[in-house]
Amino acid sequence: MSFISRVREDLSAARDHDPAARSNTEIAVVYSGLHAIWAYRLAHRLWLKGGAFQFPARAISQFARALTGIEIHPGATIGRRFFIDHGMGVVIGETTEIGDDVMLYQGVTLGGQSLAKGKRHPTLGDRVTVGAGAKVLGAITIGSDSAVGSNAVVVRDAPENSILTGVPARDRRRKPEEHEPAVDPAEYIDPAMWI
Repeated sequence: MSFISRVREDLSAARDHDPAARSNTEIAVVYSGLHAIWAYRLAHRLWLKGGAFQFPARAISQFARALTGIEIHPGATIGRRFFIDHGMGVVIGETTEIGDDVMLYQGVTLGGQSLAKGKRHPTLGDRVTVGAGAKVLGAITIGSDSAVGSNAVVVRDAPENSILTGVPARDRRRKPEEHEPAVDPAEYIDPAMWI
């Protein structure tokens, strides 16, 4: 996929996830979450080259952190149409794996619980939403189509179609109606309400 195609896809994802989004120009200029993602993508390409390229990759990620308040390690693996809304304070660790169509709110930590080398950060499946202030910690897996509630602390695996809430978080099965937005815009319910 070309750089321009990826940018268009990111802009579209922002419009789909944020009802306050007005135009592609506004999104491209003022959405710090997208700026952090774009910097990550550049840094990640360098990181994958290894060796001497990893230092500039880390420098880019730290520069982006200073500008956006969002820290994404260049070693993380992030899928398509990823969106960070109100991103201040988001931290994504080195061995994190994020699927497609994932959305994070402010203050989310995808962190480790160990200083051991190797996989130590979470894996999020496709279409996962993580609410504001949530902490997902350790080499755990959150199944696709799941939602993590605001301020939850998740330290165990969760199956697909889960809603995780509490400290420590417990999961429950997500009901079918908790996936579907209202057809009438006047009846719109933000998916974050289900978490």
